[in-house]
Amino acid sequence: MKIGVVLPQTEIGNDPGAIKAYAEAVEEMGFTHILVFDHVLGANPERPGGWKGPYTYRHAFHEPFVLFGFLAAATRRVGLVTGIIILPQRQTALVAKQAAAVDVLSGGRLRLGVGVGWNPVEFEALGEDFHTRGRRVEEQVEVMRALWTKELITFAGQHHRITDAGLNPLPVQRPIPVWMGGESEVVQRRMARVADGWMPHFRPGAAAQAVVDRIHGLVREAGRDPKAFGIEGRMTLSQIPPAEWGKELQGWQAMRGISHLCVNTGGMGLKTPADHVQTLRRFREAVGLK
Repeated sequence: MKIGVVLPQTEIGNDPGAIKAYAEAVEEMGFTHILVFDHVLGANPERPGGWKGPYTYRHAFHEPFVLFGFLAAATRRVGLVTGIIILPQRQTALVAKQAAAVDVLSGGRLRLGVGVGWNPVEFEALGEDFHTRGRRVEEQVEVMRALWTKELITFAGQHHRITDAGLNPLPVQRPIPVWMGGESEVVQRRMARVADGWMPHFRPGAAAQAVVDRIHGLVREAGRDPKAFGIEGRMTLSQIPPAEWGKELQGWQAMRGISHLCVNTGGMGLKTPADHVQTLRRFREAVGLK
């Protein structure tokens, strides 16, 4: 199992030196990847009609592709993972271009997690239709993979038209791995058909194993090999007493089909990036990771 970390997006601050030091420390400790959340805009909760989303305009989010360009120069081995990019609120060819650029500059370290999103405010501001996002995302993945693997493509779909054009440079990985987030039935069936992996939200145990086994069944129904389909768990340390960190990790390691795990230090009341690094060191010591 590959064990990475969740970048504390809303808590890491804006000091480039501190962000660089965090990424370098994560790599030095041997974590395999850094996963980054994504939001373009935050809404005002006092807006007409109110707002009940988990994030507002007061929450800071570094733009993932720009951040990864920075981290690609600060690190050498650690993987760079979006968890997740809200794909339908973006222009597909532009996302393909940005992802290819990150993959080139990082030497092939990008894993692109995508999802359909929940925030209509962002879709409105970015000029995309919130209500058709699920129908569009599957074609978006098809277009991106074509752009990443061919010098020139001609594509005429329901939502995209590209005539004899292509990206340059192409990415190192051809294609870049595309994982999906989301929990609904339609999302699960979609990712079983087209994604390289899944980023769910559950704790380890029998109920989670039943979900994983069901997903593997859907992957088989789609004519694909479950062994080639990754699943990344999320270990949110704020939800687990430190004395139980080792037991929780063992629970993840005992599950069939979990290929990756991400350790999240957000929401613990930590004040600085250095505090997050120190907590990750405590985690590694507590669970016996070398």
